[in-house]
Amino acid sequence: MAKAASAPTPMMAQYLGLKAEAGGDLLFYRMGDFFELFFDDAKIASQVLDIALTTRGEHQGEAIPMCGVPVHSADGYLARLIRAGHRVAIAEQTETPEQARARLGSKALVGRAIVRFVTAGTLTEDALLDSRRANLLAAIGEAGGQIAIAAADISTGRLEVVALEGSGIEAELARIGASEVIARPGLAERIGTAHAFESRGFDSGRAETDICRHFGVKTLDSFGTFSRPELSALGGLLAYLEHVGQGRMPFLAAPVRAGTSDHLAIDPATRESLEIVQTASGQRAGSLLATVDRTVTGAGARALAADLSAPLMDRAVIEARFDLVQWFHDDGPLREDVRARLRALPDVGRALGRVAIGRGSPRDLGQLRDGLDAARSLREKIGRLSDRPALLDVLLPALDGHGALVDLLFNALVPTPPTETANGGYIADGYDAALDELRRLAGDGRRAIAALEARYRDETGIAALKIRHNGVLGYHVEVPARHADALMAQDSGFTHRQTLAGVVRFNSIDLHEEAGRVSQAGAHALAAEAAHFEDLVAQVMDRRDAISRTADALARIDVSAALADRAVESGWARPRFSESPMLEIAGGRHPVVEAALGKSGTAFVANDCALSERDRLWLVTGPNMGGKSTFLRQNALIVILAQAGSFVPARAATLGLVDRLFSRVGASDNLARGRSTFMVEMIETAAILAQATARSFVILDEVGRGTSTYDGLAIAWAVVEAIHDVNACRCLFATHYHELTRLAERLDALSLHHVRAREWNGDLVLLHELAKGPADRSYGIAVARLAGLSPAVLARAKSVLAKLEAGKAQTGGIAAGLDDLPLFAATLTAEPEKAADPLREKLAAIDADSLSPRDALDLIYALKLLSDSGPI
Repeated sequence: MAKAASAPTPMMAQYLGLKAEAGGDLLFYRMGDFFELFFDDAKIASQVLDIALTTRGEHQGEAIPMCGVPVHSADGYLARLIRAGHRVAIAEQTETPEQARARLGSKALVGRAIVRFVTAGTLTEDALLDSRRANLLAAIGEAGGQIAIAAADISTGRLEVVALEGSGIEAELARIGASEVIARPGLAERIGTAHAFESRGFDSGRAETDICRHFGVKTLDSFGTFSRPELSALGGLLAYLEHVGQGRMPFLAAPVRAGTSDHLAIDPATRESLEIVQTASGQRAGSLLATVDRTVTGAGARALAADLSAPLMDRAVIEARFDLVQWFHDDGPLREDVRARLRALPDVGRALGRVAIGRGSPRDLGQLRDGLDAARSLREKIGRLSDRPALLDVLLPALDGHGALVDLLFNALVPTPPTETANGGYIADGYDAALDELRRLAGDGRRAIAALEARYRDETGIAALKIRHNGVLGYHVEVPARHADALMAQDSGFTHRQTLAGVVRFNSIDLHEEAGRVSQAGAHALAAEAAHFEDLVAQVMDRRDAISRTADALARIDVSAALADRAVESGWARPRFSESPMLEIAGGRHPVVEAALGKSGTAFVANDCALSERDRLWLVTGPNMGGKSTFLRQNALIVILAQAGSFVPARAATLGLVDRLFSRVGASDNLARGRSTFMVEMIETAAILAQATARSFVILDEVGRGTSTYDGLAIAWAVVEAIHDVNACRCLFATHYHELTRLAERLDALSLHHVRAREWNGDLVLLHELAKGPADRSYGIAVARLAGLSPAVLARAKSVLAKLEAGKAQTGGIAAGLDDLPLFAATLTAEPEKAADPLREKLAAIDADSLSPRDALDLIYALKLLSDSGPI
């Protein structure tokens, strides 16, 4: 007979109720000094965290799987779970055991409640965040068939909202780079990358009221005019933050409305191809961002990443950034002084974020104090200088104005505040006379206890007697077990408390009285400090918007000084802008490749690029590994850097603003979605042809190479024509289809270029230089030799190539109906297949220089046998 299922224990009933609230999230259930996990949560956590899985009791006749992590080190475990894609609900004890017993009796269960949901997009703790990377939460709203995205970094308070035009959701999500995306069920399923969150907050009608309430305003007019989809996105974001914080909301700056036309549009495939902020493998190292980044603060690094992710379309704003970079570029001593000051700064924005959401510590207040004081000092330093750029004059006022708050924090806090409030000690002596008196009383009590310990030693003659303290017994007398009998006597004045292995513990009337005075004074001191802490937090929150502006201004100064330092380091030039759609780059270099080559002492070969209205489409031919792809990418990266406000790796650069950037370079597949390499290539190419405008810049490499020769050649031919005739955009088109060079005879804005290569003593020398005109040949077999193909395979390839080229040369006439496509005039007529000649093939495969005398003799015998047998 099966064992009857018993009713759950009170603790398990409490746990199951909280788990129902947590849903599919892992539940961290606080039990004393540990967060415990049970059932499937425990199985998952034990595997991810590599910790022991045990059992505890039974539920419905089955042993309960269990594992746990210490509360004091929980952040590290949370980080690993979040990185593994999990979400965690934190259930804390909401009362002490004493409070629970007072409420329900001696066997009362301590109350617990979920106080927070930990998700990838709602982290604020330093231990869970990368200081040099923004951590964004995005909410997608929908109304009237239109879509908008609201994105917030709650660790700093940054908030923006953008309404999408057409089907640009994937491109915008790629630009934002959110750690977590949420949307209503249904919409989340259509998007595929969003977490479903059901809330009335997404209702655009209700959202306006919720947004006004959160920001404490009666109307949103001061923030701008929001569309219904934008309201839906903002409302859903606020509702989600209220849910994960269980009512405790983070600081959010006023929402900034961004438009998709405000920045250079870059689709996800192009971002991956160009490796702007991370490589194709997801690493920061090796990306454009990592190569450019010379910032000295975490906030500056985050701002630079945002700049490169969303290059600007406003020429005036870009020029203002250039002017500030130029100012730092031209004054080396000033640049180094400013960077040294910034390097010593704490992360003001993230300290404010933790304080605002209730996870702040005295150390965070200390960081705000030190950061705001350093910002004031920096303003005094720079404000005295003349000929400041306009952008700096806009930023400087934000660095000051916190004098009263800074003075308050200096007076109230110790120089190095602790990270915890539990033990006190963070309010400075002299700030509060009453607190000082409580500390004096507690200190006098501790000295009295020390004197009492010395007196007890003298009276009992037990030199090993000690007065100790712990959280359960409080202050008590402890002696080795061999001396316990002396204190057990009824007239000793000591009362037995506890016997342990090797020691016995006692209490006494005098000790109890002194301990009471110490505990009472200490508790009052802690309460006084806690009250001061809350007051200081309130003072900070009164200036949260101004502090946030200070953090942003410091980040912008750091980015500008860092870009100037990078430009000086590698001789980068300030770009110039033109009203015409042109791209003229003198001595352009690929920053990432150049940096990699520099580590080995190899110089990068610079190349020019000159696209104009009359010469806007370059057809680039040449051998593999000759540098075509590098040349294409470097010009795209130069466009990104220029419109982000950075100097560029070139002697000079002039360009017309680019509205959309497209890159179809390299081969990849998406087998999970049933897409081959060629299918992915065609989808990306189709997107380019559908979206590129006359102001766009497109780089295309090896279009059509993923299918049969004639299919691929035909597709490449048609794509070149469409780019030239329909899109009319600036384009670099690299190909191995030499037949495409004949298009230059018909397409006026197409010009031919090639990467130079030479064969020397049978070896291929890649010069990595760009020259006018088509390549004389592809050098494919020479590259194959470099790759290590065997002499026999290479010899056979040469033989086949010779036959194909001979057949093509002998073909005459133009196929009927294809007069306008001379490409197809040559329908290759192969020569009749000749019988194989093993003797000739054997001779062609011989590498005479590598033969030893013995090998040569063996070869002669083999050839003799072939000669005697004749052709097969």
